[in-house]
Parts: sequence; C-alpha cells; structure tokens
Amino acid sequence: MIDLNPACEAMIKVLADVGDDRLTTPSPCTEFTVGDLIDHVDLVAQGATALALGSSERPATGYSYLEPDWRDIVTEHLRALGKAWDDPAVWEGKGNVPGSDLSNSTWGKIALTELVVHGWDIATATGQGFDLPEQTLQACFEHVAVFVPNAPLPDLWGPPVEVPPDAALLDRILAITGRAP
Repeated sequence: MIDLNPACEAMIKVLADVGDDRLTTPSPCTEFTVGDLIDHVDLVAQGATALALGSSERPATGYSYLEPDWRDIVTEHLRALGKAWDDPAVWEGKGNVPGSDLSNSTWGKIALTELVVHGWDIATATGQGFDLPEQTLQACFEHVAVFVPNAPLPDLWGPPVEVPPDAALLDRILAITGRAP
C-alpha cells in the first residue's frame, strides 16, 4: 500500500498558487495547457476515487478550472482520493474499470504517477517548486521504472530522457516519462 496523501497535498499546494491568468500557459506535458492538466488531474482524482470506493459512477467530463471556485472543487476531489486509498483493502483485487485487467494496486500507482508527474508539470509551468517526501518519490519511481517502458498505451509518455544514474529521484521519474528535468 502506498500513501497517496503526500502527493495529493503537494498538488493542492501547487494549485493554490496557480493564478487564473496562468491557465492557458503551455506546460511540459506538451499537449496540455496548465488548465487542461488541472482538468485532467481532477478527472483522474475522481475516477481513481470511484474505483477505490467500488463505484461504477464515472466523473463528469468538463473543465473544472473554468468554475470560479475550481481550486476548492479540485482540492475536495484530491483529498477524497487520498482518503479513499488509505484503506489497505482497496489495493487488493481488480477494479471495475471497463476494458481493463489491471489490478487495483496498479491503478493506485497510476494515480500516484499522475499526481507526481503532472504536479511537477503544473509547478514548472507556473514557476513553482514541487517537493515530495522521499517515500512518495521512491514508490513512484519503482512503478514508472517498470510500468512506463511496458505501458499498454505507450504513446501516453514521451521517449525517455537521459539523466545521470545518481540524479534525484524526481528527475529520474521525469526522465522515464519523457520530460527533461
């Protein structure tokens, strides 16, 4: 079991300092603006929470960042995500994701990766730092090092970037996912 709460809280902290004037700013995730990434993270949070709770309800698509209180909405969804995955039983078995045979453990790690990588994307695009505990980074690194090179949808990530073997964990995660740290 991995504690998703530190990554959720780091994302919340970054989002608190994103000005509305930055929502159209390009991000290191080249196909997404900052606003698009916020919406993507919100949908991931809602979907992963539904999976953890065993709900068949799927998140509504839409642009949460267009709502005047988008920070509160996304914060609520991120906190719900962390809380839902606090239960060790959630990490067992397979989820109710149509067309997928991935384990709940893999889905939890995917949610973690989304928070870590896109948290860095948003922070970088808006001129912020992005700090996570070593334990969170280690869990994410262990996942991406195996999963990304063998991902069922390889086009979701850019080609890996070279970094020194002794690079910081976050830099190694980013490099595996096709970002230049």
